[in-house]
Amino acid sequence: MSPVRAVLFDRDGTLVHDVPYNADPDLVRPVDGAREALDALRARGIRTGVVTNQSGIARGLLTEADARRVNRRVDELLGPFDVWAMCPHGPDDGCPCRKPRPGMILRAAGRIRTDPADCVVVGDIGADVEAARRAGAHAILVPTPQTRPEETSTAPHLAPDLPTAVRLLLTAPPWDRPDADARGTGRPLRGRSV
Repeated sequence: MSPVRAVLFDRDGTLVHDVPYNADPDLVRPVDGAREALDALRARGIRTGVVTNQSGIARGLLTEADARRVNRRVDELLGPFDVWAMCPHGPDDGCPCRKPRPGMILRAAGRIRTDPADCVVVGDIGADVEAARRAGAHAILVPTPQTRPEETSTAPHLAPDLPTAVRLLLTAPPWDRPDADARGTGRPLRGRSV
């Protein structure tokens, strides 16, 4: 199996607490353990990136400049990230980059010259997992109160929080475990710490 060379994170609800349609950098608050988890990846030479849907731009609730200011604040608190990819389109725009479509994952992997098969997407909703699957990447779902039960039940891999997801990647990626099925998905890791 390919080693993990890059981890691409969803922004809102995964790296930072979700503030719907956030246009204010002062409202950015990292989730518990995010800095340490990212530092652990970087210490191993694993590239990091952010892939984020920002439909509030298409909806007129914030500008692209607002979203970029919020992204800069995330980078100040948790970066530097090797790559950023942001989709400003709405759900009905038919954009190929908006998750669950794979465009952002493919673009981010290409920009850091990494095969998508060597990437992991960590996110909090099914669209993150589906975008990873369509791109040929691995995925770990870190559920939040906004995660729908069916997203949790169909995710190939689960972790209770961001630090646990990163520990899994660094110690024993679930798709490399002996209990992984033929597709390499393994059993969900509900509430399990590694």
